Amino acid sequence: MTTKLTLTVEKSIIERAKSYAKNTGRSLSELIENYLETITQESGEERLSPKLNKIVGSVKLPKNFDQEKELRTYFESKHL
Repeated sequence: MTTKLTLTVEKSIIERAKSYAKNTGRSLSELIENYLETITQESGEERLSPKLNKIVGSVKLPKNFDQEKELRTYFESKHL
């Protein structure tokens, strides 16, 4: 269930965030939701480094993405 949230943010930051969201093919709501999800993970979950944390969510993969198949294809084309 989604709920509406009102935030107060500097105008220049909102403009940059909207531009970033558009350039990455996501909505501003999605960016904020992903950020809030990341920072509120339960302590038992693996923590990401600050550098990696900055890029979390910047790539949106299809639901049926098969990482093992893609890696195998990549390495086969590189080494065969």
